[in-house]
Amino acid sequence: MPVETSRLPVPAYRLREDELPTELIPSIERILDWHAQGDADPLDRLTNEFNPIGVLNDYFPDEAALGQLEAVQTRLAESERALQEEIDALREELRQNQDPSRMQLIQEMISDLLGQMSRIREKATESEAVVRNITKEIQVLDLAKKNLILSMTTLKRLQMLVNMLGQLEDQIKERKYHDIVQSLAAVKQIGASFKPYTSVQRISQLWRRIQDIQTELRTMIDADWDKFYVQDPAKPIKPSLVADACLVVDVLGADIRTQFVERYVALELKEYRRIFRATDEAGQLDNLSRRFAWFRRLLHTHETEQGRVFPAEWKVGWFLTAKFIEITRDDMTALLSKAGSKLTVKQLLDTLQETMEFETSITRKFSTSLRELLKVTTPASATRPLKPITSAFEPHMGVYVDAQDKVLSDMLGQYRGPKSRSSLEATSSTSASGDDDAAPPVLVLPSSTELFYFYAQTLEQCAKLFTGQPLYDLCGLFKKWLRIYAEEVLVASMKKPSTFGRRSMDARYDVSELKNACTLINTADYCQTTALELEENIREKCEETFKERITLQDERDLFVSAISAAIMVMLRELDSACESSLTMLSRTPWATVKHVSGQSAYVEPLVKAIDEVTEIVKPLVEQKKYLRNFFDKAANAILAKFTNALVKSRPLLEIGAEQLLIDLQAIKACLLKVPGEALTTSNYTKSVTKHTTRLEALLKVIVTPVDPAEGFILNYTLVIGDASFSNFQKILDLKGTLKAEQNDLLDSFLTITSTKTELDSTSFLSSLDMDPGQVSTLTSPGSSRVSLLPGTSTGESFLAALSSPPLAGAPSNGSDTPPRQDQSSRREVFSDFKRFVSFGLRRETMPP
Repeated sequence: MPVETSRLPVPAYRLREDELPTELIPSIERILDWHAQGDADPLDRLTNEFNPIGVLNDYFPDEAALGQLEAVQTRLAESERALQEEIDALREELRQNQDPSRMQLIQEMISDLLGQMSRIREKATESEAVVRNITKEIQVLDLAKKNLILSMTTLKRLQMLVNMLGQLEDQIKERKYHDIVQSLAAVKQIGASFKPYTSVQRISQLWRRIQDIQTELRTMIDADWDKFYVQDPAKPIKPSLVADACLVVDVLGADIRTQFVERYVALELKEYRRIFRATDEAGQLDNLSRRFAWFRRLLHTHETEQGRVFPAEWKVGWFLTAKFIEITRDDMTALLSKAGSKLTVKQLLDTLQETMEFETSITRKFSTSLRELLKVTTPASATRPLKPITSAFEPHMGVYVDAQDKVLSDMLGQYRGPKSRSSLEATSSTSASGDDDAAPPVLVLPSSTELFYFYAQTLEQCAKLFTGQPLYDLCGLFKKWLRIYAEEVLVASMKKPSTFGRRSMDARYDVSELKNACTLINTADYCQTTALELEENIREKCEETFKERITLQDERDLFVSAISAAIMVMLRELDSACESSLTMLSRTPWATVKHVSGQSAYVEPLVKAIDEVTEIVKPLVEQKKYLRNFFDKAANAILAKFTNALVKSRPLLEIGAEQLLIDLQAIKACLLKVPGEALTTSNYTKSVTKHTTRLEALLKVIVTPVDPAEGFILNYTLVIGDASFSNFQKILDLKGTLKAEQNDLLDSFLTITSTKTELDSTSFLSSLDMDPGQVSTLTSPGSSRVSLLPGTSTGESFLAALSSPPLAGAPSNGSDTPPRQDQSSRREVFSDFKRFVSFGLRRETMPP
């Protein structure tokens, strides 16, 4: 049986501070050659954390093991004896090793060893000095040999240089350019190795002689080139001689070759500068084609005559073209600046087109891009990079942009401002007068497609010319006319003139207005979608520096606002269609109704008006998302108007409330049905159901009899779910309860609700206006850009309360009880001092 540690006394050895230092234990184990093993005998491990209890439990794990007590004692005694013998042996060995005479012997041996090492070091130093003296003469001989070889090589090269110089001078006298090429290359190569020795007089003389020869060669080649270029019949120069001279120029160096080519290019274009001066008639913008024709002839002459003598790798034709482009670009810059306001767009585009055709022909001729050609031929000392001729036209592309602005002004002039309404009606009448089978209704205004077709053509044309600042300026022009089209064409066409009358007094809504609104929705949606594609297209074509600055988001927002305004027009017509029915509702004397008899008289024309308006709208709006938005707004507006009419028609009494519950079910069924299966969404259904459910709760409370008062109040708290004093008073006002009875009911209400801490402070009744004025449900399309249903309408604010309760901590309209911070906090029954006083007076005047 294992021994329990907690029941044993603390060993005496644990009370003594005789523990071994931690760093001493590994040293002892290393000396005794002990290696700790995981499964070793715990008695063989040297540690300060020895646990005898654990060892005893290992030896005697249970009661049966106590029978082996004597055997364990015997084994432990033998182990103790063996350890004692080992300890004695180690002590004896330690005593022998600590013998003083032996330690002295060891120290003497170490001293002798150090002395031997010192003598060896001295011998090594002496040996190194002897070897250095022996090899010193050998090193001197090696250096002498190296200098001798270098001297012989230098003298041999010097002899070769002198011989090559003599040979080169003879070849120069005979103008043997073909032989001079090799000789001059050899002289320059050998002479380069003597450059470090120019301080030697003889070498300095040879170096100056080489420079003089190169100068003489250059002068001679220039003279021969002049003779070849002028072609004196008396002394003709063979092309082969000049071709060899060009090879000599190549050997003279890149700088000499560049100067030679520039001299040739200047000679070739000297006549061009004289003929096409900017002050002469030939140099005017109208004669730009003559410049290009002249250069084409020059380039042909160069390739068939003088240019054949140049090595192909010189690309002299490239340099000739680059210089011509530079001169012509400078002339075009001066001419365009001089033209100023007299420059017409036709003249600008014609000359630009000729220039682009010329640059394209150059690109095809040399099989490389013009920018690469100009980059290769730009001198290293140039202060500005070479640019194509078309770059001179870029600062003057404002003339082109202004011309497009005028074209757009003329194009949209017949649709803008006061003309927008007539153009919209003309489009609708044209569509309506055609055959119903052959002519489908107009989905978008033709002016919008004309506008974006013109945009596409203009963008493509401008992108072919420039992709920098002119294209960005054109984008700004596009944005300007998109704004004008949205505001002065689409939104302006929705404003009805003051003299505009309805077609029929029986139909309380205008069918043409609904159709026009649908057309405007389709047009605005087409414009905002196409504007996004236009923005992406411009970004693809413009330069990288302008990509981030190009955006049409503000203009797209204007079209979205136009869509909102068009939906408002549709809602306005729906409001007009339902106006007579809802007016009939507000004038119904519910107090005289004695029994419930099916639907009221106003329900059928109201449902019919809703169906007619929605059936006109649904097939004419292309994007279904706008129809869904319209149905959401329409349902909110109708229920808001219904609520206002209900409040105006009070008192309702129980029978009137029952009748209104039946009418509300019919209206709810109509609203759920009008979108159709394709347009009905779960959110729409939930919204209509939630709004009508709140109205049903209101009517159900009114249906409940006030007697007994406790039952009426408990039904209010269950159905409405608030403890608002003013909300309960609204129910009593709608119900038509007499003032005397209201006081008793209000007292009972305060008494009962004061004990119901779980009730809320507000509900949807908090936003119900008991005195709704003649506030139009909808505003004019021109006065609103985004909000379709402004919150100024009393019915709308009530519907907002139906859809979402007021935020906690914000006071609600019609509630005298502030919202609670939590359920456990104390509710304030009176927040108005006057109501508190009147309540006290009522309490005092109550009968006992």
